Amino acid sequence: MDLKIKDKIYIITGGGSGIGGGISLSLAKEGAIPVIFGRSALKPEFKKEIEQIQPKYVFVRVNLTDTEGCKKAVQDILNQFGRIDGLVNCAGGNDSISLEAGIDQFRQSLENNLIHCYAMAHFCIDALKKTHGTIVNIGSKTSLTGQGNTSGYTAAKGALLSLTREWAASYLDDNIRVNAIIVAECWTPLYERWIHSFDNPKEKLQNITKNIPLGRRMTTIEEIADTTVFILSPRSSHTTGQWIIVDGGYTNLDRVLTA
Repeated sequence: MDLKIKDKIYIITGGGSGIGGGISLSLAKEGAIPVIFGRSALKPEFKKEIEQIQPKYVFVRVNLTDTEGCKKAVQDILNQFGRIDGLVNCAGGNDSISLEAGIDQFRQSLENNLIHCYAMAHFCIDALKKTHGTIVNIGSKTSLTGQGNTSGYTAAKGALLSLTREWAASYLDDNIRVNAIIVAECWTPLYERWIHSFDNPKEKLQNITKNIPLGRRMTTIEEIADTTVFILSPRSSHTTGQWIIVDGGYTNLDRVLTA
């Protein structure tokens, strides 16, 4: 299936590794031009892989909590390409900021996981109006289910789901589509690091995967990425305001099947 995104310009925050990296690679394979916003230099192996697939990709080194830096970076992309066709708000991470952590850490968690999503959408919106572009926000099942001891992250991701529907409603007349992809148990480098923080990581992983209904396995980065790219594409032209859960049924079915 031709997704009709060849040479289109998509900004992906956190697009150099993990789920964001998978989205960048999936876009590149479809002929789009990924514009990766990230605070750290690309790892050599990732850089080599994406260069082989799409040599026109762009990497912009920017700290997403630097609002003025983000504004300048978006303008630089517009100066270079003259257009932006889509934005993927992917950067962030579960920082385990609990209710006991305190106000300052809670605020910082919102900065790290939410505020830059608003800022990036704000800076891109005029360009997206011109291209009838699209926004995809990468969410987390923790905002729907809770997790425990992660007030900052769940607050940020819950707000991001709310903004998904708010922005979708706000820009209907501009033909801008806004959707969210909700991730549960996806095997990323960060997830692997978290698993290995336990005394018995193999047992911990088995206890998680046995409760994932479809296949009793983790979701892959590629499965999240390919769904995201389809939602970004014109092949998904009548989908907006949706929360799309890609998790093998873990968020919803597991609670039904074990009730």
